[in-house]
Amino acid sequence: MPDITVSITDTEEKALNYICVGITTFTSNWLKNRARKAKDEIVALNIAHCNANDIAIGVGVTAQIDQAYSLGIIKTAEQRNIDAESESK
Repeated sequence: MPDITVSITDTEEKALNYICVGITTFTSNWLKNRARKAKDEIVALNIAHCNANDIAIGVGVTAQIDQAYSLGIIKTAEQRNIDAESESK
């Protein structure tokens, strides 16, 4: 599991302390919830693609996310940006 480090200014820390108890807990919960939403979206895209193309669906969320990448159903945000940039040239 990757460790993610975020640096914020003193002012940003003060602002966050106004809205939450424990900035680390707050950011961890936000990231985990956003990842959950992304997983749900990817699984839905993978299921729709596999059903439309008579492809056996991977068993479990991890397998389905891996399958979505390997089938080209999804790409990383970075890759989508690279593709969009090359298409605009």
